[in-house]
Amino acid sequence: MIAPIIYNHKVDGWMADPKERRPDRTLDCIGLYCPEPVFRTRLELERMEVGEVLEVVADDPSAEEDIPRLARRLGQEIIKVRKEGEKLIFLVRKAR
Repeated sequence: MIAPIIYNHKVDGWMADPKERRPDRTLDCIGLYCPEPVFRTRLELERMEVGEVLEVVADDPSAEEDIPRLARRLGQEIIKVRKEGEKLIFLVRKAR
């Protein structure tokens, strides 16, 4: 099993839009396929505090629907989804 790469961010300046806050953590799911990105996203959200923002980076095409569906089911907030080539980037705020 491949261990996830998780970064803790506490420095300003990542986001282009000043209204968006920098993610507190980044979960790198590149090269992982369903259900791993969803499973690891759920585990990481469980470790986080309410109000923190998780950035999930994935290249599994299923993640485009699966990560937002997971967030809705868990009552979390999808702040942004963007695509950079084959890479999908999600910003999820832990709401509860």
